[in-house]
Amino acid sequence: MRRNMQAIRSRDTKPECLVRQLLHAQGLRYRVAARPLPALRRTADIVFRPTKVAVFIDGCYWHGCPEHYVPPKTNPGYWSGKVSGNVARDRDTDEQLRAAGWTVLRFWEHESPNECALTIFDTVSERRAGLLRGEIIHREE
Repeated sequence: MRRNMQAIRSRDTKPECLVRQLLHAQGLRYRVAARPLPALRRTADIVFRPTKVAVFIDGCYWHGCPEHYVPPKTNPGYWSGKVSGNVARDRDTDEQLRAAGWTVLRFWEHESPNECALTIFDTVSERRAGLLRGEIIHREE
């Protein structure tokens, strides 16, 4: 089982790379697989530090997508527990980042990369404009 888990990519997945490519083409620069908060031992897929925007592109299986998650047939207790733990950790991460003034954007791997990139671009642009005006923008998602 350990070998299986080591083979699963935690970064640079195809959906992630597509979104990053689109963002880069729009002129946005970002950190990849970075910790938004140094004290929080969790990484976001894409991080815009100056504007405090953290982006997560969640896999349907590992994060329990309501549309596509199918409970496993083999060893269901272990895997279902693992997925529910991931979901709980995701919610905790969102809460901690928002409490620190970050905007958290979460997308599913099946969502359109173009739509994801557009939402990210608009959010980062809006936060940048607020910073230029000297405002701190709080956005509830």
